[in-house]
Amino acid sequence: MKILLTAFDPFGGDVINPALEAVKLVPDQIRDIEVIKLEVPTVFVKSIAKVKEAIEKEQPDAVLCIGQAGGRYDLTPERVAINLDDARIKDNEGNQPIDQPIFEDGAPAYFATLPIKAMVQSIRNAGIPASVSNTAGTFVCNHLMYGVLYTLAHEYPWIRGGFMHVPFVPSQVVSRPNPAPCLGMKDIAVGIEAALTAIAEHEQDIVTAEGKNH
Repeated sequence: MKILLTAFDPFGGDVINPALEAVKLVPDQIRDIEVIKLEVPTVFVKSIAKVKEAIEKEQPDAVLCIGQAGGRYDLTPERVAINLDDARIKDNEGNQPIDQPIFEDGAPAYFATLPIKAMVQSIRNAGIPASVSNTAGTFVCNHLMYGVLYTLAHEYPWIRGGFMHVPFVPSQVVSRPNPAPCLGMKDIAVGIEAALTAIAEHEQDIVTAEGKNH
């Protein structure tokens, strides 16, 4: 199996992005999984184009995009991406779309086609906290997740895809006000590896309660 694993470069004033640094620590081969890594710019439109180009070149069996979600305590596979850009801050090239659709002809939302609940279970089994998230935000993370799922639905329906957020690492929260949750870089990498293993092992997701009340 071949999985395309992407991660964003630093943004928002941070000098590192734990998504990218943790992805670098993930092995290139995990049992029978070939991991193809790709750094993605935190830029609207360009991020989708770069991942689409890699999909065309590599023809992976699955795509997992990784992004930073400062303030979260755990690794969070995303359930859904919405067709909306509403940027609270500018991206790395100064773009700040507000209340704009990502694709005019796109569905209101696309659900991840990865086994997100199995991924959560696998990450927890590796000793790392994880939960299903029901919002990928409205910044470049949601933008890329939506763009990837749009691309797969229209051009590569046999390829599965999704997105997972990871927390800050300790060095990022030193000067941030409490509470400032974080995880170690190696722990995040272990969690990503566990998620990839679950993708390979589960063609269909498991049935387990991972919903939230609010």
